[in-house]
Amino acid sequence: MRALRRRPPRAGVMLVVLALASPAAAGHPGRDREPLLFGITPVFLIDQASFLNGWGRYLAERLDRPVRFVRRKTYAEMSDLLLNGELDAAWICSLSYVFNRASLRAVAIPVFRGEPYYQSYLIVPATDVKTNGYGDLVGKVFAYVEPRSNTGYLYPRYAIAQLGKDPNRYFRATFFTWSHPDSVHAVAERVADAAAVDSYIWESLKLSEPALTAKTRVVDASRSFGFPPIVAGALLDEPEREQLTRALLGMSKDAEGRRLLGLLHLDRFVEPRDDLYDGIPAMLEAVMPAAD
Repeated sequence: MRALRRRPPRAGVMLVVLALASPAAAGHPGRDREPLLFGITPVFLIDQASFLNGWGRYLAERLDRPVRFVRRKTYAEMSDLLLNGELDAAWICSLSYVFNRASLRAVAIPVFRGEPYYQSYLIVPATDVKTNGYGDLVGKVFAYVEPRSNTGYLYPRYAIAQLGKDPNRYFRATFFTWSHPDSVHAVAERVADAAAVDSYIWESLKLSEPALTAKTRVVDASRSFGFPPIVAGALLDEPEREQLTRALLGMSKDAEGRRLLGLLHLDRFVEPRDDLYDGIPAMLEAVMPAAD
C-alpha cells in the first residue's frame, strides 16, 4: 500500500525520537504491521521519553500496530513530511493546517479547559508595568516563535497591522525562538521585551514551571482560534483515519487515557470541525501587504 514511503528514507530525512515498544513484545496480533509514524514538534512540555512511551503503547494497542514518533523542529518541516508521504499523522499548528487543508485531513481536536480553542497571549517581563498591549511595543525587541505559528507569528503581525502599522518596521529588532516555551524563557530572561505565545503552552507552564511564568505577565489575549489539530497525511486511508480518531476520542473514556490526557493538561479529544479555523485566512489576507 505504501511503496512510496516504505523505501529506505534518505539519510537525514527523518529523526525518530522514540521507537516505542512494539506490541510484538506482548504477543500483540498487530506485531507484523507497519508502524504508524506520528509527527510531533516541540509542543510537549513534559518528559518526552516517558510520556511518548506511554502514549505510543496506548495507541498501538488500539490501532493494532506499532507507533513511532518523529520529531521535527519546525511546522514547515512537519508539513513537508506529511505531504511527501513520510508521515502518517502529526500534531501541527492551526496555521500549518490552514495552509494545507486541501491535502491534509484533521482526525481529532484537543479540548483544553472545556473548549477546543486556544489564544495568542502577549507576554512581557513581570517587572514591566507600563506595557498594556501591542500599541506600547513600538521600537522594542520582539520574539516570534516561527513563521508557521498562528499564535506566535501570524496573530501578532495581524494585531500590529490592525493598528495601521507595518509589522516589518514596528519593532527595533525581532528574532525566532522556534518554540513557545523558548519564547517564554526569552521574555522571562529579558532577552526580548515581549513575545506572543500559545495560551495553552503558557497556562501549562504555569502549572509545571510556575517560577518561570511568574517572571512574565500576560497583557493581551487574542480572540479564540481552533486548537492545533492532529491531522493525517494522504497515505493514511479512510479506515485508518477513522481508527485513529476513535483511539484519540476514546482516551477520555478509560483510566489510562485520562492519565495521559492529564499529563498534557487536556480534557479530551473531539471530532474535527473545520469551521474552527475559518478566521485564519482573513488574518493572512490582512497582513499580506506587510509580508516579508
